[in-house]
Amino acid sequence: MNTVTAGAGSATVNDRLRRSGDDKMLAGVAGGIARYLNVNVTLVRVIIAALALFSGAGAALYLAAWLLIPADGEDQSIAEAWIASRQDRVR
Repeated sequence: MNTVTAGAGSATVNDRLRRSGDDKMLAGVAGGIARYLNVNVTLVRVIIAALALFSGAGAALYLAAWLLIPADGEDQSIAEAWIASRQDRVR
């Protein structure tokens, strides 16, 4: 998949959990989780959909992941950026 190594002992792309910018339908959460776990993105999407349909937890977990997992190329998640902006206002 997206594992690029520069040399022996170097880090791979999968070392950090990030929302996918390439393989996304909504916010890239399933694509990022699939890339991190090195599994098919369809499997992750089916699991999230099943959790959403049968327990309602899938939607809540997806929303939490969207807020807490940073996107590809970003240093902060949406929640971290929002908290940082709130702290800057207080100062």
